[in-house]
Amino acid sequence: MLLLILSKEIRMPKERTPMRKIKEVLRLKWSAGLGSRAIARSVKVGKTTVDELVRRATEAGLSWPLPPEMDEAALEQLLYPPSVTPEEPSRPLPDLLVMHQELSRKGVSLSLLWNEYKERYPQGYQYSQFCELYRQYARKLDLSMRQIHRAGEKLFVDYCGKTHPVIDRGTGEVREPQIFVAVLGASNFTYAEATWTQSLPDWIGSHVRAFSFFGGVPEIVVPDNLRSAVSKSCRYEPELNPTYQDMAAHYEVAVVPARVRKPKDKAKVEVAVQIVERWILAALRNRTFFSLAELNAAIRELLDKLNNRPFKKLPGCRASRFLELDKPALRPLPASAYQFAQWKKARVNIDYHVELLGHYYSVPYQLVGRELDLRYTESIVECFHKAKRVASHVRSVVKGRHTTVSDHMPKGHRSYAEWTPERLIRWAGETGEATAELIAAILSRHSHPQHGFRSALGVLALTKRFDKERIEAACKRALAIGGTSSRSVKSILETGLDRKPLPEQTALSLTVTHNNIRGGNYYH
Repeated sequence: MLLLILSKEIRMPKERTPMRKIKEVLRLKWSAGLGSRAIARSVKVGKTTVDELVRRATEAGLSWPLPPEMDEAALEQLLYPPSVTPEEPSRPLPDLLVMHQELSRKGVSLSLLWNEYKERYPQGYQYSQFCELYRQYARKLDLSMRQIHRAGEKLFVDYCGKTHPVIDRGTGEVREPQIFVAVLGASNFTYAEATWTQSLPDWIGSHVRAFSFFGGVPEIVVPDNLRSAVSKSCRYEPELNPTYQDMAAHYEVAVVPARVRKPKDKAKVEVAVQIVERWILAALRNRTFFSLAELNAAIRELLDKLNNRPFKKLPGCRASRFLELDKPALRPLPASAYQFAQWKKARVNIDYHVELLGHYYSVPYQLVGRELDLRYTESIVECFHKAKRVASHVRSVVKGRHTTVSDHMPKGHRSYAEWTPERLIRWAGETGEATAELIAAILSRHSHPQHGFRSALGVLALTKRFDKERIEAACKRALAIGGTSSRSVKSILETGLDRKPLPEQTALSLTVTHNNIRGGNYYH
């Protein structure tokens, strides 16, 4: 073990054999003529160490006795000259800035760039060193700049935390609009606008205007998990709002929400939000606006300046990078902009109508009892069953009325699903004559008796809460006062008016006539 350590001392400059032992080895070899083993035992070093010292001294041209002027430092310098490392051929550095820009293009990878580099410089850096050089360079860039995003691939969207007040000239009311921000991943080209709220109509409208501003559509939109975008948050399979999904389908874009509590998923837009707050909202802090249009005009002016500001650590600006990278890669806009539409689920009633905001729209009578998806805009109502459109109507805002397509009705008002006007009147007759007469009156108020089915069922459903005697009395009072609706009967029962006698002067005999109704007395 000692010999191994001493042999290492010969090779390692910091742990060499002491000078006095070196001189003793040389004296015993050249003056006394001893062999290497005898010298090793005498000096307490290894035989290989003795041989190595003699070899170095011979190569240095030394003999015994040593020159008197040679001190220990000179002897050490002669025996252990500094090692001369052969110069490695110079290896050109890759252009890291160009690499960073090229990585934003579709299909470009570090492996491809390294192959191109090696073709130009065969003696250049190997792949691992090549990648490490780029990683060191990227760490010096800003967070939003160092991430690699493919051209035309992702659009990140979010709202600013800060805002700017707008004052109503007429009332003096101060409102705080929301600032929508959208930024393209590859170029950092930014869009911003003010809307009154973060509600679904404003959220969708901001997307439509952003796509128009960019002049194209990316492959993916990355929103946060706000309610207007995601109906049900989930780390792995978030459920998108149906209207948002409908808008995405119109533009043929995929929506991939950022994961909950994963800010790095949307670091690009978080930085863009900070920049908009710093360079736009802060710049407007001393200005007063009296309309949303005025505020958006000021934002657009500063937005153009922001997109044309030169980068600090990269050449060019957001606008130039957009024209170079994202603009050519964006997909074209559809022929028409998306029209805002909302969705609602509704079950088909026995009158083969679905209710939307107080109005009733017909669907094919075969769908009675089925659940449909309603898509409605300002002008159109569409009904879907299992993703297939089964009905379409012009939207009406008149509550309590029906929009009916004759093709949706059963031919000749034949029995369907065992529901007919006669069956409802017969069922009401089990409660009493007045109840049957009231149901007949309700059905007679409509051009098609089926339109009154809902109200008739509402009266009959009261038997679950009230005795038949009370319902019969309530129906008599409703007939007397002309309140031929389920709401009137319900109100009479809840207020107890059914227990009070009817004034004789207000008693009425209501005669109901309708081609499709035989009347209550027919069933007695």
